[in-house]
Amino acid sequence: MIKKEMIAMLLAGGQGSRLGVLTQKVAKPAVSFGGKYRIIDFPLSNCINSGVDTVGVLTQYQPLRLNAHIGIGIPWDLDRNVGGVTVLPPYERSKGSDWYTGTANAIYQNLEYMENYNPDYVLILSGDHIYKMDYEVMLEYHKANNADITIAAMPVPIEEASRFGILITDEQNRITEFEEKPANPRSNLASMGIYIFSWPVLRDALIKLSEEPGCDFGKHVIPYCFSGGKRVFAYEYNGYWKDVGTLGSYWEANMELIDIIPEFNLYEEYWKIYTKSDIIPPQYTAPDSRIERSIIGEGTEIYGQVINSVIGAGVTIGKDAVVKDSIVMKGSSIGEGTVVDKAIIAEDVSIGANAEIGVGEYAPSKYDPKVYQFDLVTVGERSAIPDGVKIGRNTAISGVTDSSDYHDGMLESGDYIIKAGGVQ
Repeated sequence: MIKKEMIAMLLAGGQGSRLGVLTQKVAKPAVSFGGKYRIIDFPLSNCINSGVDTVGVLTQYQPLRLNAHIGIGIPWDLDRNVGGVTVLPPYERSKGSDWYTGTANAIYQNLEYMENYNPDYVLILSGDHIYKMDYEVMLEYHKANNADITIAAMPVPIEEASRFGILITDEQNRITEFEEKPANPRSNLASMGIYIFSWPVLRDALIKLSEEPGCDFGKHVIPYCFSGGKRVFAYEYNGYWKDVGTLGSYWEANMELIDIIPEFNLYEEYWKIYTKSDIIPPQYTAPDSRIERSIIGEGTEIYGQVINSVIGAGVTIGKDAVVKDSIVMKGSSIGEGTVVDKAIIAEDVSIGANAEIGVGEYAPSKYDPKVYQFDLVTVGERSAIPDGVKIGRNTAISGVTDSSDYHDGMLESGDYIIKAGGVQ
């Protein structure tokens, strides 16, 4: 048996349903971010930058792209003979099989993987947050407090606190109470969903709660350890951290990258963000093209204007086209004379010539008002939009559309077109 001081378990199975058509064919951690990255690159890079070289990645929903992206972990220096990165999908056992039904249930189903390394500590991470954190510093804090569990936490605006697990602590930062998504929060210190467990404590809790349906850290494991008198501490984090779980926060986090002095810097020498990159040619910008405050991916050809936008690799933006306040992911093309305003265009989308995307006034979504409420046009991957159509605000499109799908050449604000093979 190989002994490791701390291993990481990265929960990356999320469907990400609040990202709407962006996640119908891909798990949320595999969604593009910042032009050339995917969301999962951030926790993976944090691991290797923190000296954590053994990472189990738990996948479930639409894992194909995620698995291909991670591969054997070469970009993150996680292609190790001992440890490294291991993709852990749910599998069939002799006693019957089970999908991962909750965050803690997913970890419980991989008890054997963890036992292989006989770790002193287990770091539990989520695969869908954008941040940089040195987990080694958190581990030192865990040891100094002789803690059983350390929960990374950060202050949030009190009006948003009911979306999170909320921690109440004493002067030593020991947690005295934990409330999962309380209606009337009594503190604004929110759990970030990042935990360090001393291994015997985690192992015991997972085994004891193994029959609990949908076993979850926030709802079951933490309260169980709490009631058993375990030493649970809050590790306060004050850097940049964003849960990109909604279309609004995903769009915002991308837009923040193009500020003159971005709050979140992707290019720090001492804390690199690693990703799997294809070998592609450099960007091409035509003589009469114009680019302002934007990130442009490799292999992209720009013949029109790009203003305040994040453009992925291998994108083509046609002559006289204008892309403004938008995210255009890898491999998509925008036709000549088309105007795109405040949109999220997923991978391999084709938009025809002389179309207008993001026109008119905001209207509430007729499709899913909880998901689509951020005044964005959202286009799912491999969709096609024909020449000359107009698309209103707060709309959703998925699938290959033609002019007959648009009433008088227009998709009204708040409306949607979801074709076969799209979101059900």
